[in-house]
Amino acid sequence: MKQVYFAHGKESGPWGSKIRHLASIAEANGYEVVSPDYSALPDPEARVKHLLGLLSQEPETSDIVLVGSSMGGYVSTVVASSLPIKGLFLMAPALYIPSYSVQTYDPKSDHVYVVHGEHDEVIPLAHSQRFAKETTCTLQVLDGDHRLNSVLRELGCCFDEFLQKMAG
Repeated sequence: MKQVYFAHGKESGPWGSKIRHLASIAEANGYEVVSPDYSALPDPEARVKHLLGLLSQEPETSDIVLVGSSMGGYVSTVVASSLPIKGLFLMAPALYIPSYSVQTYDPKSDHVYVVHGEHDEVIPLAHSQRFAKETTCTLQVLDGDHRLNSVLRELGCCFDEFLQKMAG
């Protein structure tokens, strides 16, 4: 079964406007959507452990797509570095944050796509540029800030393109 697991950011929730928008695109592409609530887990490593626990209950991870925003991007990337997955879609991922445990990333997927806002005031664009260079993934820079809410339509197009590419 094709599934998308969303990992929200530090200060957002499992069904914010961005996730709701992307969830409808995932469903239109034949994916079941799972969006765990990490609100009670402020520590990124606890979130990684939680997601690994959820995925350990899945019979197979090779059809799973992880989608992460900000801290959720870190969580999804760390998990994708230990489990083979179908795809990894990141939005302004909180990578290379000095206080986070993991500083090197090696996602076990042929499909990795990063979207980052050019005017991100929380996570420097340079972090996603570094990740894209180190992993040779797709990087799309949009005219938005950290939340990417002002470019939701464009973000949705990127996500749809990502899902279509994996299907083809």
